[in-house]
Amino acid sequence: MPRISFDQYIAKGFYDEMFDANGKVRPHYKLFKKRLDKLGWTKLNFLQHSTDRAQLSLGMTFNVYSDNQGIERILHLDILPRIIDGSDWNYLEKGLTQRIIALNMFIDDLYNEQKVLKDKIIPHELIAGTKSYLKECMGIKPPLNVWSHITGTDLIRGEDGNFYVLEDNLRCPSGVSYMLENREILKRTFPELFEKLHVRPVYNYTHHLRDMLESLTPVQNANIVVLTPGIYNSAYFEHAYLAQQMGAELVEGRDLVVKNDIVYMITSKGLQKVDVIYRRVDDDFLDPMVFRKDSILGTSGLFNAYRKGNVVLVNAPGTGVADDKAVYAYIPRIVKYYLGEDIIIPNVKTYICSEESDLKYVIENIDKLVIKQTDGSGGYGMLIGPKSTKEEQQIFIKKIKANPRNYIAQPTINLSRVPTLTEGSIDGRHVDLRPYILYGKDVKIIPGALTRVALKKDSLVVNSSQGGGSKDTWVLDNI
Repeated sequence: MPRISFDQYIAKGFYDEMFDANGKVRPHYKLFKKRLDKLGWTKLNFLQHSTDRAQLSLGMTFNVYSDNQGIERILHLDILPRIIDGSDWNYLEKGLTQRIIALNMFIDDLYNEQKVLKDKIIPHELIAGTKSYLKECMGIKPPLNVWSHITGTDLIRGEDGNFYVLEDNLRCPSGVSYMLENREILKRTFPELFEKLHVRPVYNYTHHLRDMLESLTPVQNANIVVLTPGIYNSAYFEHAYLAQQMGAELVEGRDLVVKNDIVYMITSKGLQKVDVIYRRVDDDFLDPMVFRKDSILGTSGLFNAYRKGNVVLVNAPGTGVADDKAVYAYIPRIVKYYLGEDIIIPNVKTYICSEESDLKYVIENIDKLVIKQTDGSGGYGMLIGPKSTKEEQQIFIKKIKANPRNYIAQPTINLSRVPTLTEGSIDGRHVDLRPYILYGKDVKIIPGALTRVALKKDSLVVNSSQGGGSKDTWVLDNI
């Protein structure tokens, strides 16, 4: 059986998570490396093939809206895990807890007293120009004053080995079902390693999710539903999976009706009152009476029922204001303002194109920067300067000049790399990290994450819709 060799593996030029700059295996990867040495190529390829089949049998698929073929794809799971040392994870937990508490205080302030604007911590016009700021939410006080109950924060590791927050996802963050199913598959692939490495468990996420949802209402035996846009949504697998795991009903907007500002689910036995809605429908589509009139995904009267406190919406409408990529640049100030603390996990340096000096710098250095739309997601609406043509750069310069508020820029960061199984070899591929945070009566961070991996050689784009895959993330206990 051919031996697995890392002789040709390149660990220089980037922060490699398994090997240091001298090619030595990092301590928390040593046991896994020994297991790989014993496997051999034939067995490793067989395990990867079995993993692909397991994903298909579990229905772990997603749709790509931009793909006119309408084909469902699996989110490829690479069987070589990303392993994170326990002390690193403890640091991340501390930083993420700080961040989500401050962001919730910020959102609550924006929709109520607006002290952060009056004290000029953040420009008033910045919020006024944010599409995700909903005037309809002014004066609302959600249960426990928590707006974003489920957050998926995207982290990266730079060349210096330090973690940075790339962006916040406070509206309807996706991907947690892949984290959970990846773990189930990898536990069957490397069963003996989980015990030997003391990998922290993630299986209880849905129990914590259900507990958090129930904590938001005084109703005993609360009726919880998961609101999905339907089977054609790219994340439908996840919606169905989470509903099933929580013992909640999976509903579409047409399955709900509002009477006298009370939300009911239509069942074969009549109307059944709904107490908490974990919604996976964007703000604009929630209620055609308040937002988009052409929406058929939401339910008429739902927002008014929410305003009156007769139903809980998770996450609360209006949380997207803190997702705006221009607002992101001010988060260190926001943390300092509300908590009196320096930010623990730093942001990536960000240039705001609506500010004259930043705009000048961005245009002059567009070939060195990553340009992003402030309301963009999924890897779309981006320009990666060093990999772009002069023509593409000129197109973006015109777009930025026409609407500077709609763009920010960041330096190109060489994301850390993790060994990944490719055709016939193991090569380094760039990764990011999306931990999941639950916030009800307290903050709970699941000791694992969705690691997204750029499967294309040298690519920095990890999004599934752009050809990315995933890895199981093993967080170790330090014993």
